[in-house]
Amino acid sequence: MVRRPVAFVTAIVLFVEAVGIVLVNGILATVAGNQRMSLAGMDPDAMVTGTWVMGGVSGVLLVLCGLIPLLAGIRDRAPGRVGRITLIACAVVHGVLGALAVGLIGWAAFVFLMAVLALIVLTLVAFDRSEPEAVKPTGAAPEPV
Repeated sequence: MVRRPVAFVTAIVLFVEAVGIVLVNGILATVAGNQRMSLAGMDPDAMVTGTWVMGGVSGVLLVLCGLIPLLAGIRDRAPGRVGRITLIACAVVHGVLGALAVGLIGWAAFVFLMAVLALIVLTLVAFDRSEPEAVKPTGAAPEPV
């Protein structure tokens, strides 16, 4: 079936996105530090530290979100309740960021974020939560009560 490859591709894309987020925030922190930039009089060192922290936290969260479809693909089983809620939250964040990206960055960023959103949603719906029960042989003895 197609659900395992979709889960693996989703995990890989989320891992690559995590690395990209950390790199972009690292570049932003370096630029802000080199130019001694500040926002509304805030200390430039606080801006640099905040950018690094935001990049690190975002990267860790994306890696954790990527582990869920990776484990689902390895086990060939749907993620549990917490895993599904986490993936839904990740999908919502990608949808909101996509809506913002189309106006601020451009259509290429929008397409990428929507592709990641589609992979996350496809991973969620590909694994059916209602697994069929094992078929019992017709000649089996009844279970004792």
